[in-house]
Amino acid sequence: MPSYDDALTLFHEWTETERLRRHGYAVEAAMEHYASMWDEDVELWRMTGLLHDMDYEKHPTTEEHPYVGVEVMREQGYPEEMIEAILGHAPYTGTPRTTRLAQTLFAVDELAGFITAVAYVRPTNLGGMKVKSVTKKLKDKAFAAAVSRDDIRQGAEELGIPLKEHIAHVIAGMQHRAERLGLAAG
Repeated sequence: MPSYDDALTLFHEWTETERLRRHGYAVEAAMEHYASMWDEDVELWRMTGLLHDMDYEKHPTTEEHPYVGVEVMREQGYPEEMIEAILGHAPYTGTPRTTRLAQTLFAVDELAGFITAVAYVRPTNLGGMKVKSVTKKLKDKAFAAAVSRDDIRQGAEELGIPLKEHIAHVIAGMQHRAERLGLAAG
């Protein structure tokens, strides 16, 4: 299996914008948190979060994303469990999320993006962020309107974790890597 450093190199080759890189890092941070919490393979989970959108900049259509990226990953020897999770994070692929890895990737993807948006409007970014800050913004349909609230709710349900608890876990994971995300308290 390729190493984390291999995955990071691949990610940087395919993902050039800082915005999408930070999203990959945010999802990676949330995946790392859950892997540690559940005693899973932290490196595998980090790489899955990091690479889940690696092809999105160059292939943003539903006909191509995430199919192009997973083909590259297959060619490079990434495990099928990771590839299936990445396919499953995009509901339109029809790939069932049957593993904890796949369910967690789906659950953290949209939420990590939403938490990032909340952090951008706070003077302390992720510093001191509370679940209430996120749940309040979730109710505001105009805020980060492109983020699917249904996917966020469904993700927590698939994990079998109450939404507020799930939000707390994703915040904690992202806070742990806040500096890398450019969201450390000012």
